[in-house]
Amino acid sequence: MRIGIIGAGFIGGTLTRRLTALGHQVHVANSRAPETLADLAAETGATAVLAADAATDADLVIVSIPQKNVPDLAPGIVDRRKPGAPVIETNNYYPRQRDGLIAEIEAGLTESAWVAKLIGAPVYKVFNGIYWKHLLSKGTEAGTPGRIALPVAGAPGAGQDLVFRIVDELGFDPVDGGPIEESWRQQPGTPVYGKDYDADGTRRALAEAPAERPADFRAEV
Repeated sequence: MRIGIIGAGFIGGTLTRRLTALGHQVHVANSRAPETLADLAAETGATAVLAADAATDADLVIVSIPQKNVPDLAPGIVDRRKPGAPVIETNNYYPRQRDGLIAEIEAGLTESAWVAKLIGAPVYKVFNGIYWKHLLSKGTEAGTPGRIALPVAGAPGAGQDLVFRIVDELGFDPVDGGPIEESWRQQPGTPVYGKDYDADGTRRALAEAPAERPADFRAEV
């Protein structure tokens, strides 16, 4: 599968390593020149490209950048992916720690819906709540007792099926997190965020999530 990854930080870089190891053709980009990713490309066999080219002919696109940088993405950044190819976004909104105030999110728009609006494409939210070192090393075979589960928010259909398949290939149980309008259930500060629950524990944590954004993850209290 051809996968375009926009962002090469802790999560984007880890996914580059894991997905190339699984045999996928990965084209990875950051906000700078491809040459700055030479070490990652040499280590993994991924192809370093400009961000504007990462989604070209991709079967799957992953956007993994700081929330505050989403408006800086080029218009139509994911438009050259294959028809129907799903887009994953792994972002989190940290208003006090990094991103500053984003008014629409503060007013109640989910983080993922805000990303989808800016990039002009529907998205699936996954990989936002797992520690990158656990994403790198704690995947296990399907059926392993206590296998870590990851919530996936987004629309049902072929795109969701592919995202579920990728999560499983990486060694985690995918759990349906509902539509993107309910992706607040896995945003920072919720019961599932940062936890390594199994599938049942993940479902319980999603169900227990409060609708109100936790105070620590609001720009203003």
